[in-house]
Amino acid sequence: MTIFSSILTVVFTLPFIGSILVYLLIKLMTKNTRKSIHKALDYTTILYIISVHFLIVTISGKSLSWLIILLMILIAMMFVVVHWKVKQEIILKKVVKGFWRFNFIIFFLAYISLTLYGLIYRAITFTFVS
Repeated sequence: MTIFSSILTVVFTLPFIGSILVYLLIKLMTKNTRKSIHKALDYTTILYIISVHFLIVTISGKSLSWLIILLMILIAMMFVVVHWKVKQEIILKKVVKGFWRFNFIIFFLAYISLTLYGLIYRAITFTFVS
Protein backbone atom coordinates (compact mmCIF):
# COMPACT_ATOMS: atom_id res chain seq x y z
CA MET A 1 0.00 0.00 0.00
CA THR A 2 2.87 2.38 0.77
CA ILE A 3 4.43 1.73 -2.64
CA PHE A 4 1.11 2.42 -4.36
CA SER A 5 0.62 5.71 -2.52
CA SER A 6 4.21 6.71 -3.30
CA ILE A 7 3.68 6.03 -6.99
CA LEU A 8 0.44 8.06 -6.98
CA THR A 9 2.20 10.92 -5.22
CA VAL A 10 4.96 11.00 -7.83
CA VAL A 11 2.48 10.78 -10.71
CA PHE A 12 0.33 13.62 -9.32
CA THR A 13 3.37 15.73 -8.53
CA LEU A 14 5.05 15.10 -11.87
CA PRO A 15 2.26 14.24 -14.31
CA PHE A 16 4.56 14.27 -17.34
CA ILE A 17 6.18 11.12 -15.92
CA GLY A 18 2.73 9.52 -15.90
CA SER A 19 2.22 10.70 -19.49
CA ILE A 20 5.51 9.17 -20.58
CA LEU A 21 4.78 5.88 -18.81
CA VAL A 22 1.29 5.65 -20.33
CA TYR A 23 2.72 6.52 -23.76
CA LEU A 24 5.39 3.83 -23.50
CA LEU A 25 2.85 1.24 -22.35
CA ILE A 26 0.45 2.01 -25.19
CA LYS A 27 3.31 2.21 -27.72
CA LEU A 28 4.45 -1.22 -26.58
CA MET A 29 0.95 -2.63 -27.12
CA THR A 30 -0.01 -0.87 -30.37
CA LYS A 31 3.31 -0.14 -32.13
CA ASN A 32 1.65 3.04 -33.42
CA THR A 33 3.36 6.28 -32.36
CA ARG A 34 0.60 8.71 -33.33
CA LYS A 35 -2.16 6.67 -31.70
CA SER A 36 -0.01 6.18 -28.60
CA ILE A 37 0.57 9.91 -28.20
CA HIS A 38 -3.13 10.70 -28.57
CA LYS A 39 -4.21 7.98 -26.15
CA ALA A 40 -1.54 8.97 -23.60
CA LEU A 41 -2.72 12.59 -23.69
CA ASP A 42 -6.34 11.50 -23.37
CA TYR A 43 -5.65 9.19 -20.43
CA THR A 44 -3.38 11.56 -18.51
CA THR A 45 -5.43 14.76 -18.77
CA ILE A 46 -6.92 13.99 -15.37
CA LEU A 47 -3.39 13.88 -13.90
CA TYR A 48 -2.76 17.44 -15.05
CA ILE A 49 -6.12 18.62 -13.70
CA ILE A 50 -5.38 17.11 -10.27
CA SER A 51 -1.80 18.43 -10.34
CA VAL A 52 -2.99 21.96 -11.10
CA HIS A 53 -5.40 21.71 -8.19
CA PHE A 54 -2.62 20.65 -5.81
CA LEU A 55 -0.27 23.34 -7.12
CA ILE A 56 -2.92 26.00 -6.49
CA VAL A 57 -3.45 24.66 -2.98
CA THR A 58 0.31 24.64 -2.35
CA ILE A 59 0.87 28.16 -3.67
CA SER A 60 -2.21 29.92 -2.32
CA GLY A 61 -3.16 27.75 0.62
CA LYS A 62 -6.75 27.60 -0.68
CA SER A 63 -8.63 24.99 -2.65
CA LEU A 64 -10.01 26.44 -5.86
CA SER A 65 -11.48 23.19 -7.14
CA TRP A 66 -14.81 24.97 -7.68
CA LEU A 67 -13.04 27.33 -10.09
CA ILE A 68 -11.45 24.44 -11.97
CA ILE A 69 -14.83 22.73 -12.33
CA LEU A 70 -16.45 26.00 -13.41
CA LEU A 71 -13.71 26.56 -16.01
CA MET A 72 -14.22 23.05 -17.37
CA ILE A 73 -18.00 23.57 -17.59
CA LEU A 74 -17.50 26.86 -19.44
CA ILE A 75 -15.06 25.20 -21.85
CA ALA A 76 -17.57 22.40 -22.46
CA MET A 77 -20.34 24.92 -23.14
CA MET A 78 -18.07 26.80 -25.54
CA PHE A 79 -17.25 23.59 -27.42
CA VAL A 80 -20.92 22.63 -27.73
CA VAL A 81 -21.92 26.07 -29.05
CA VAL A 82 -19.03 26.31 -31.51
CA HIS A 83 -19.62 22.76 -32.76
CA TRP A 84 -23.33 23.48 -33.20
CA LYS A 85 -22.61 26.73 -35.08
CA VAL A 86 -20.13 25.06 -37.43
CA LYS A 87 -21.80 21.67 -38.02
CA GLN A 88 -25.46 22.64 -37.42
CA GLU A 89 -25.77 19.53 -35.23
CA ILE A 90 -24.03 18.24 -32.15
CA ILE A 91 -21.96 15.10 -32.54
CA LEU A 92 -21.33 14.28 -28.91
CA LYS A 93 -18.29 12.06 -29.49
CA LYS A 94 -16.44 14.79 -31.38
CA VAL A 95 -17.42 17.47 -28.86
CA VAL A 96 -16.21 15.40 -25.90
CA LYS A 97 -12.96 14.50 -27.68
CA GLY A 98 -12.24 18.14 -28.54
CA PHE A 99 -13.22 19.29 -25.05
CA TRP A 100 -10.96 16.73 -23.38
CA ARG A 101 -7.95 17.50 -25.61
CA PHE A 102 -8.42 21.23 -25.13
CA ASN A 103 -8.48 20.62 -21.37
CA PHE A 104 -5.17 18.81 -21.73
CA ILE A 105 -3.64 21.87 -23.40
CA ILE A 106 -5.10 24.29 -20.84
CA PHE A 107 -4.09 22.27 -17.78
CA PHE A 108 -0.68 21.34 -19.21
CA LEU A 109 0.08 25.03 -19.72
CA ALA A 110 -1.39 25.86 -16.30
CA TYR A 111 0.80 23.16 -14.72
CA ILE A 112 3.94 24.58 -16.33
CA SER A 113 2.99 28.17 -15.45
CA LEU A 114 2.12 27.37 -11.85
CA THR A 115 5.28 25.30 -11.40
CA LEU A 116 7.46 28.14 -12.70
CA TYR A 117 5.56 30.70 -10.64
CA GLY A 118 5.89 28.56 -7.51
CA LEU A 119 9.62 28.05 -8.04
CA ILE A 120 10.29 31.73 -8.67
CA TYR A 121 8.04 32.83 -5.79
CA ARG A 122 9.74 30.46 -3.33
CA ALA A 123 13.20 31.43 -4.56
CA ILE A 124 12.46 35.14 -4.11
CA THR A 125 10.82 34.55 -0.73
CA PHE A 126 13.74 32.41 0.45
CA THR A 127 16.33 34.88 -0.84
CA PHE A 128 14.89 38.20 0.32
CA VAL A 129 12.88 37.30 3.40
CA SER A 130 15.27 36.24 6.09
